[in-house]
Amino acid sequence: MLSEVLLVSAPGKVILHGEHAVVHGKVALAVALNLRTFLRLQPHSNGKVCLNLPNIGVKRAWDVAELQLQDTSFLEQGDATAPAAEQVEKLKEVAGITQDGANPEGLAVLAFLYLYLSICRKQRALPSLDITVWSQLPTGASLGSSAAYSACMAAALLTACEEIPNPQKDGVSASRWAVEDLELINKWAFQGEKIIHGNPSGVDNAVSTWGGVLRFQQGKISFLERPPLLKILLTNTKVPRSTKTLVASVRSRLLKFPEIVTPLLTSINAISLECERTLGEMAVAPAPEHYLVLEELIDMNQHHLNALGVGHASLDQLCRVTMAHGLHSKLTGGGGGGCGITLLRPDLEQPEVEAVKQALNDCGFDCLETSIGVPGISVHSAAFLDPSVRQALDGL
Repeated sequence: MLSEVLLVSAPGKVILHGEHAVVHGKVALAVALNLRTFLRLQPHSNGKVCLNLPNIGVKRAWDVAELQLQDTSFLEQGDATAPAAEQVEKLKEVAGITQDGANPEGLAVLAFLYLYLSICRKQRALPSLDITVWSQLPTGASLGSSAAYSACMAAALLTACEEIPNPQKDGVSASRWAVEDLELINKWAFQGEKIIHGNPSGVDNAVSTWGGVLRFQQGKISFLERPPLLKILLTNTKVPRSTKTLVASVRSRLLKFPEIVTPLLTSINAISLECERTLGEMAVAPAPEHYLVLEELIDMNQHHLNALGVGHASLDQLCRVTMAHGLHSKLTGGGGGGCGITLLRPDLEQPEVEAVKQALNDCGFDCLETSIGVPGISVHSAAFLDPSVRQALDGL
């Protein structure tokens, strides 16, 4: 059993290309976003397992001996099977959740307890742990916050129970697990996602685990070798929307105008493939011309998404503001508001970037500068952790 403090982080995700078309069998490209979820696991001998989630105001503790007495045979299930409704209800009883548990707070607690009991049940005695999770990712913004949470939780518990080795080495700021260990982390992260979302695609947890750039089509996932790191602006329009409703509206439009919408979906697929090809070239020998291609693809895809009916006035405003500064933007995720991304060329001076950010903030949006294509789940040395992250994990 692990005896030292463990610090883990996993990235969020954005969809680069392929929104909505992916629902109809086309290619989507998802990329790891350099907004991360951080987890600190501290072993104890106090007979308690404690969960602290300061972002959503959750602080829970359970008596390990009482959990040990619970019948957890209901956790036995196949890897590809989502927990049945009665299993989730049983888990709520164990968790002491009296409400329906469908809110973000209840689902986060359920996912933790599921992973804790499932992964640690092989131990002679359930471990006493103090776990704090803090995230730079907003919840409900289609940025993979729940997947990053599940990946961090799975990796930390697997390491604590010595199901996988701790890869951290002295004097190294961040270390990653071996491929076979990442596969196990991803499997358990997917189980956590099932608790939270019911029937997820597996894309979000794969991006959080592996990082980089991921290609997804009809359930098949593959990764781009040595993906380039791209700088972007991530803008949250703060306009609420329902992805389920937007997906249904695209399906309705496809049924109503098949000869119009089918070519749009085919064209979006071609955009994803061209972007994948360009990113592959950039991984070998990046050139300024590649950014011109990426910008054109962004513009074309945004127009296609508008034609599918998933645009929004706030996203149009985002595109106008950034285009006035010579930059190119598109929605990411479901559309209808939500978030958008803006590509930043390497030759862009910082004062120009700040001017664009200020203009977007003046629109009432939340805008920040970040990057995509970053590494996946990692274990960190406390000495190298950003002070703001350390303070958040310490609850200061």
